[in-house]
Amino acid sequence: MASEEEKKTGQENSNAAGDSGNNTQQQADPEKEKLKEEKRAKREKDREKKRAEQKAAAKDVRKIKDYTYRDFGQELIMRRKMWRYITLFIMTLIALVVFIALFISEMQRVQETYRTQLKKNMQTLVGDIDNYLNADANYDLWYRMIVSDASCMNNFGFLLDDFTEEQKSINGLYTVILKYPEQTKEKMEQIKPLVEGVINYDKDCYVHLDGFIDTYDLKGY
Repeated sequence: MASEEEKKTGQENSNAAGDSGNNTQQQADPEKEKLKEEKRAKREKDREKKRAEQKAAAKDVRKIKDYTYRDFGQELIMRRKMWRYITLFIMTLIALVVFIALFISEMQRVQETYRTQLKKNMQTLVGDIDNYLNADANYDLWYRMIVSDASCMNNFGFLLDDFTEEQKSINGLYTVILKYPEQTKEKMEQIKPLVEGVINYDKDCYVHLDGFIDTYDLKGY
């Protein structure tokens, strides 16, 4: 009898233990399900985030494509225009510099030509003074030639740059030769060495020339 009761008691205890195990397993399953749901939700969230990033990247790619197709050609045209304008500006600047250099060179050449002509006119004036002094007749003709030589000399003096003071002296000589022929004829021998001094660039040649001009009586003939 005792053994049967013990068996019953053991069977009841095992059944109770089984029920308690089943209850514990039933309580553990919802937690696992909850964890699974959380993991699934996290995965879905990550997928959504990836999709959003992919959409944003695709949108940027479309923007780049749109820019490339629509604006790249316009930008290329603008760059070409800009380089064309820069090239034209550089070419214009080079041409301007070359023009200025040629202009300065030409002005120097012209000034040198004027100086050469001035010297030649002075030499001609000296020659005509010799002819006047050595002439036996036609004094008026030789004097008119002297006046013409002095006029040409005076004109070329006006054309020279940085020649203001010297030009005043040359103009003064031309003036007295033109306006005071009677006095000039008497002083013709004095004029010749003065002009020769100017030709040879003698020291103080223009000072001596001014002093000679001051000897004229401006109220006379």
